[in-house]
Amino acid sequence: MTLFAQDRELKYVWVFNSKDSWLDDSIVGRSDHDVLGRQAAEKSEAVKRDVIRTERPAHFELASTVGSATRWFDIRVDIDRDGDDVVGIIGTSLEITEQKRREETLKTLLRELSHRSKNLLAIIQSLASQTARHSVTVPEFLVRFRGRIQSLAASQDIVTDADWRGADLVSLIAMQVERYAPDGVGQVHFEGCDVYLSPTASLHVGLALHELAVNAASYGSLSAPGGRVSIHSDIIDRDGESHLRLSWQETGGPRVRADHESRFGTSTLERIVPNSVGGEAVLDYLPDGIRYTLLIPDTQFEANEGR
Repeated sequence: MTLFAQDRELKYVWVFNSKDSWLDDSIVGRSDHDVLGRQAAEKSEAVKRDVIRTERPAHFELASTVGSATRWFDIRVDIDRDGDDVVGIIGTSLEITEQKRREETLKTLLRELSHRSKNLLAIIQSLASQTARHSVTVPEFLVRFRGRIQSLAASQDIVTDADWRGADLVSLIAMQVERYAPDGVGQVHFEGCDVYLSPTASLHVGLALHELAVNAASYGSLSAPGGRVSIHSDIIDRDGESHLRLSWQETGGPRVRADHESRFGTSTLERIVPNSVGGEAVLDYLPDGIRYTLLIPDTQFEANEGR
């Protein structure tokens, strides 16, 4: 903390403990306009003149910029008396730069949280609408909608645990798919590169994996003994840009009918997910099992160095 005194003309009389402060011994006899920028100096002197006029203490924050670096100080001033006469002001200056940085970081995080919350609510609203459109009864709607909300919550947990960086693909697959395999991990095989998906991609890819897993457990390869799901990921070049190619292939399940009915999962896989991540998707109903391929641009993922 730096201590200082100024006369009625706001010239500095003395400064104590000025090391690492915007004040130093050379300021004695000078004013704020001699060491601060115009805007900061005008603000400082206006507050100090008001203290002399009203004889009441004041408190304000001061920004001092040197080059590209800005430092913040908490300034407290009160009148300085000689007997009954007001001869100037006396004050303290305490650096609060780190505190201001933490406050700015917190504001940024809150803005980001608000943005992500709105996105999540928009996804939930879309899920509710689409699920209702493809449900015949209320109990059917509740079962499907509950499962999709749980899928979003599981993906969100991974994103949160990674400090909002996103979710790694391997964890997402384990969370969304393996719980639907009656024989455990033996029915689900993953091969390829692991990546960190962006928070937006994490939620939507997690939803896609959920839809594929539920469908496989209800009608496909995970509904039959010996059925398998193979998931493969690799990085490919597409029109000069890198893309993550995520492939899902079912084998060993019931034979897929050619006259399959369209469900909400179909629109999720073919339209909602690829549109949300700025990619492309192809869903094929092959006789041996469903094959799904999703292309995700590199703006939505980064390499997972730990894998």
